[in-house]
Amino acid sequence: MRPAVNNMPVRIFVTGGTFDKEYDELRGNLFFRDTHVQEMLRRGRCNLPVAVDVLMMIDSLDMTDVHRGLIAAACRDCDERQIVISHGTDTMVDTARELAANVPGKTIVITGAMVPWAFGSSDGLFNLGSALSFVQSLPAGVYLAMNGHCFTWDNVRKNRELGTFEAIRD
Repeated sequence: MRPAVNNMPVRIFVTGGTFDKEYDELRGNLFFRDTHVQEMLRRGRCNLPVAVDVLMMIDSLDMTDVHRGLIAAACRDCDERQIVISHGTDTMVDTARELAANVPGKTIVITGAMVPWAFGSSDGLFNLGSALSFVQSLPAGVYLAMNGHCFTWDNVRKNRELGTFEAIRD
């Protein structure tokens, strides 16, 4: 496994999604407060140098092309060549398409969770760890990392019936 390029940290951009949702027991709804990414890194005992920036805290179903443009600009403008993005699972592929078209020369891995971190049984910690490993070992390009699998941006879809991600073609 190769180390982070030029000993630079891996950049993590937080955009919201199920990763960071909280549950309001009184109203029975999910909402955003703060990101859980720093806590996840600490609990996962990550000693990889990372820089975490919160770009937005929204549900990916509420994400627009303007939001995707902001994510692409942040990826393009940061010094790091290796980037992980926490993102809602419903529109990950749409954001990946935008990044592939507008951010050349960097390795970008988008990940998320099907269950909120706050629920205690989230897949988010595993997915974040996997994304951090994949981003260090893959060539430049845009990828999605979910549940131990890594997909190229143009060969993946969310299977809503099974609640998993799968390759479009083998």
